[in-house]
Amino acid sequence: MSSATTDYSIANSDVVSKYKTAGEIANKVLAQVKELVVAGSTTYGLSVKGDKLLEEELSKIYNSKKASKTPKGIAFPTCVNPNHIPAHLAPISEQDSANITLKDGDVVNIMLGAQIDGFPSIVADTVVVGASKENPITGKKADLLHAAWNASEAAIRTLKPNAKNWDVTNVISKVAKDFETSPVDSMLSHNQERNVLYGPKEIIINPSKQNKSQVETVKFEENEVYGLDILISTSADGKVKPTDFRTSLYKLTGNSYSLKMKLSHKILSEFKNKCNNQPFPYNIRNLEEPSKSRGGLAEPTNHKVLLAYEVVSEKEGEFIAQFFTTVAITKNGIVKYTSPSFDADLYKTEKEITDEEVKATLAQPLRAPKKKAAPKVEA
Repeated sequence: MSSATTDYSIANSDVVSKYKTAGEIANKVLAQVKELVVAGSTTYGLSVKGDKLLEEELSKIYNSKKASKTPKGIAFPTCVNPNHIPAHLAPISEQDSANITLKDGDVVNIMLGAQIDGFPSIVADTVVVGASKENPITGKKADLLHAAWNASEAAIRTLKPNAKNWDVTNVISKVAKDFETSPVDSMLSHNQERNVLYGPKEIIINPSKQNKSQVETVKFEENEVYGLDILISTSADGKVKPTDFRTSLYKLTGNSYSLKMKLSHKILSEFKNKCNNQPFPYNIRNLEEPSKSRGGLAEPTNHKVLLAYEVVSEKEGEFIAQFFTTVAITKNGIVKYTSPSFDADLYKTEKEITDEEVKATLAQPLRAPKKKAAPKVEA
């Protein structure tokens, strides 16, 4: 079958299989990294370990002669984001200022993903260091975790054919309000396709007035896949700002530009070679001289050949929780290709959801129950 006639939607069972296999790897590695999130662990050590585990799991699949040419790799390098940092923290070295030592009580979100043949399955969830059933977390951190989890689960159930992106925005806002939290300002989720993490359909949380006019109203459709990214903050407004941490994550955009600097040519060539020209974020930690390479990445980034993943933060003293789920809209309902998890016994809150519509949404099954076949009537 030629590429011109290949169906790359999830109507194709082969595509579904690739999403699911990538999702199983992402889920497995996330669970392993979460086990290592203890007091004394570091953001550098955890992110390096996560990427190593992803590579190990990916090396076990699609190895037959027929399947060996199928591209596979990391769809999102492991990021370990403590407390008021929402995303993209993946230090390049132990000496990097972004290498933070974790301590009991830190709120830590972990994000990572795998891709097979360009079909990405990404996952993230949040833990509090030291939380246990014997020593559950209480107060605003517990409220935050419940808010983020319930917002994610309600949002997922709102992804139905003909529903609109603003329906998701609104349900997330309602849940956050009940737990006296806020969605993180202007964060986006997108539909995704083969080799495309950021499709044209956007879902925004906590939009500004300007965002509301910029984000197009769209309807969800059957056979679409979304990377649903829910980020909730303990602050009153969820506003984030740039930090002094320098990003280590860059992604090829598919754009080209005639670079002027010799160093830019050299580093971009190495970058493309190391990431196998794949259009997924890549950690420059894996380049020969990561810290020096940043000088050669500036020009391709400025001219949109590369997308740099900025590290932003909330105000010091606030906390952010994240749940990221790769979700498919199918004729039988919603399918999670990745499955973040949440243990309510570890986080005790006195707050609850009060909105009846949200309660009804959360009570819905993800998939429609199968209709029973009519009983046969004997002649």
